[in-house]
Amino acid sequence: MAYENLLYEKKDGIAYITFNRPKVLNALNRKTVEELQHALLDARADHCGARADPHGRRREAFVAGADISELALQTPVNGKEFSLFGQGVFHLLETMGKPSICAINGFALGGGCELALSCTIRIASKTAKLGQPEVKLGILPRYGGSQRLARLCGKGVTHETLPDRRNDYGGRSTAHWTGQSHP
Repeated sequence: MAYENLLYEKKDGIAYITFNRPKVLNALNRKTVEELQHALLDARADHCGARADPHGRRREAFVAGADISELALQTPVNGKEFSLFGQGVFHLLETMGKPSICAINGFALGGGCELALSCTIRIASKTAKLGQPEVKLGILPRYGGSQRLARLCGKGVTHETLPDRRNDYGGRSTAHWTGQSHP
């Protein structure tokens, strides 16, 4: 498969998946999620581990969330269908039976945060910003992120990290989003 929105290569038993939509900060659209599914299925079949890498053409974002231009055109029916499809792809990442590592630099918001939560290991730079700001728009995290966050960090931390009036990215910085125990 030819990828438009991802860079995908396999080297030394590791599949490298790099999001490559720099003009929109690697925002997730349907095409990108479809390509991610294909790359994950290929990595699983080829006995590779997976590494999601934010270093496409731009370092400001890992994945800045949903592609708003596509999201604005969705109806309730196709929005539900796309949510279910995305949940399936992220579930594939979470349960593919191989370790997955994501290196987070810059924004990992909404779907980007949910993608990070689906990986086995998350490594965040000091400048990484993780959050689920879609709740401020009255939109639920569509790929299972609120459930994964609660499983990884506990209910209390989940409530603290969801956006409120303190900032646009959630109540906490990235240090507590790595699945480690809350101090």
